[in-house]
Amino acid sequence: MPVVEVCIDEPAGIAAAVAGGADRIELCAALSVGGLTPPASLVRLAADAPIPVHLLARPRDGDFCYDAAEAALVAEDISLAAEAGLAGVVIGASAPDRRLDVPLLGQWVAHARDAGSRRGVPLSLTLHRAFDLCPDLPAALDVAVELGFDRILTSGGQPRAVDALPMLAELHRRAAGRIRILPGSGIDATCAPAILSTGVQELHASCRSPAGDAGELERRFGFQNGPRLRTDPERVRKLKACVASV
Repeated sequence: MPVVEVCIDEPAGIAAAVAGGADRIELCAALSVGGLTPPASLVRLAADAPIPVHLLARPRDGDFCYDAAEAALVAEDISLAAEAGLAGVVIGASAPDRRLDVPLLGQWVAHARDAGSRRGVPLSLTLHRAFDLCPDLPAALDVAVELGFDRILTSGGQPRAVDALPMLAELHRRAAGRIRILPGSGIDATCAPAILSTGVQELHASCRSPAGDAGELERRFGFQNGPRLRTDPERVRKLKACVASV
């Protein structure tokens, strides 16, 4: 059965993902900007989850071109994931032309392999959606394989994965068992069958629902913009049920 990964950014999200039957968690902060590195306190809490947890290491919002200080932060985040006993990390970096930053990614992959070997359990490595900004996705897939990644989180080069079915199918064919394709962005029970028809065996979703708005004072101070979204265990269950029926 295909794997369902749920991205979460708060303690309640861990419990909701588990209650809904998720197979894996991507641990983040600030999903409103696509996800950032979670705080160490949340990492330690997530380490007790009964399902595998992969840490997103993304030091800021915006592009994925990192300077030396930002690159060092990601390396520290990889160490944190290994030391906490998490199952994997999710990383990515772009060169100025939006191709993958091969030298930097190579350094991080080597660091992750070393961190995993020191704890006796390898870290699973996911290349995140910096991949989607690459000008040639099939070529970038081959680069990811050469770097040693285990999977690619991708929306097929479109903002929503369901709008990139031909590309997802092409990536799955090109992967040919060398690397796993993990479609994400806008995936729920309504579009999961179409995504799975491309041949992929993993899905990534936030499964969030509105959970109330802030008061007028909080909005005026900028502490919240728009409705708050929280991981919804029922949406996780529906996605899992859909996957099981395909």
